[in-house]
Amino acid sequence: MKVWIAHETGRDLLGPLPAGAVVEVMPAPGELPSDPADVLFWVPPFLAKPDVVALVERMPALRVVQLMTAGADAWAGRLPERVTLCDARGVHDSPTAEWVVAAILSYLRCFPEFARAQERGHWAYRQTSELAGKRVLIVGAGSIGRALEARLVPFDVSITRVARRARAGVHGVDELPALLPEADVVVLLVPLTAETTGLVDKGFLQYLGDGALLVNAARGPVVDTAAVTEEAVSGRIGFAADVTDPEPLPADHALWRLPNVLITPHVAGSVPGLHRRAYGLAGEQLRRLAAGVALDNIVSDGY
Repeated sequence: MKVWIAHETGRDLLGPLPAGAVVEVMPAPGELPSDPADVLFWVPPFLAKPDVVALVERMPALRVVQLMTAGADAWAGRLPERVTLCDARGVHDSPTAEWVVAAILSYLRCFPEFARAQERGHWAYRQTSELAGKRVLIVGAGSIGRALEARLVPFDVSITRVARRARAGVHGVDELPALLPEADVVVLLVPLTAETTGLVDKGFLQYLGDGALLVNAARGPVVDTAAVTEEAVSGRIGFAADVTDPEPLPADHALWRLPNVLITPHVAGSVPGLHRRAYGLAGEQLRRLAAGVALDNIVSDGY
């Protein structure tokens, strides 16, 4: 059983290997360690680009693609039926939830403004907002959403959950028009699919109350960039994003220079613990495959 992984450090992090498993490191499409034709199990590079996905065409024996990302949008619908696609649900819960909390607090407590003042040596005293008492709407009630909720509860906020379909304690996406006007902070944690692409358009944004903060920790194309830029330029809402469309955001884009916008370069999941958690999951999946046990985190309908 030939296994390809993306990092040398992953060898030890996979844990005990099934009998006959041979692990090779393929960090990039131009650095193939051997013939890809007999690769059975593949852990491609984190945030893989289209040239990585295209390698599947040269892998007739491939049976499993285990992603290091929670999102599967670059892969879903692009693999042969014989290949099982698994995402990294659970791997990014903690760091992404941390990023969201940090972004919300930084925005509400005006840290970007104070950082700019610090560069000028200016003591820019002012009263700021606070997280306590805020109404937070989490759009995407999956594992990251649950991790975020656990971290927000101690801040004395009220939380409303939204998912693709309504269930106990969770509202459906179709209820957003009624929920958005009541939210002080809206956090996007949905996967990128045909249904969620452009979810946050001009109509969505118009439901937000004045002064609301929109936080995108999902994927860039979930938000209509032109629409959110228009609202942010007006100063009516705030916007914090770890992902953009396009990505990277062009250096001359208006969002970079707005005082009510906070942008980070897709770093929410890029933390030291990433490899340990991702390859720990991959190792478990590899052992499941060898034992004939059903795999976890199988992607269906883009989720």
